[in-house]
Amino acid sequence: MQRTAAYIVCVDDGQVLLSRLTPRLGSRWTLPGGGIEHGEHPVDTAVREAEEETGLEVRVDDLLTVDSIHLVRDHVTGDEMDHHAIRIIYSGTVVGGTLRDEVGGSSDAAAWTPLAALDGIEQVSLVKIGLAAWRAAQGVLPGAGAAEGAG
Repeated sequence: MQRTAAYIVCVDDGQVLLSRLTPRLGSRWTLPGGGIEHGEHPVDTAVREAEEETGLEVRVDDLLTVDSIHLVRDHVTGDEMDHHAIRIIYSGTVVGGTLRDEVGGSSDAAAWTPLAALDGIEQVSLVKIGLAAWRAAQGVLPGAGAAEGAG
């Protein structure tokens, strides 16, 4: 199976916007985003998914990176699988809305998480990949302090 998805990195005042996958999907934190629907532009996907998962309206600013991963084992069940994920990652800015948790979807919580606290939470690899691309675009050294994204 192959899936193409779009995600967004929103960093503000040293915090990154994340959504938590439901227990069925491993209860780990990820970037807001999801699968591109037939005929949908990836930018529109990132905006739609961010609103669905967090309640926030976002503006896509820049393309950060395109990531490709081939999974051969389900991280939750340990079962063998053959899944190729192509992940388009954008930077973005929150422009409206109210932070809230998604109900009945693929995530069950949304939160602004301090960049300095990321090592202490269960997260998918996409968070580190997205933030590394965001840092590179910002000219910020990896692992820099809590002042990242201030302003």
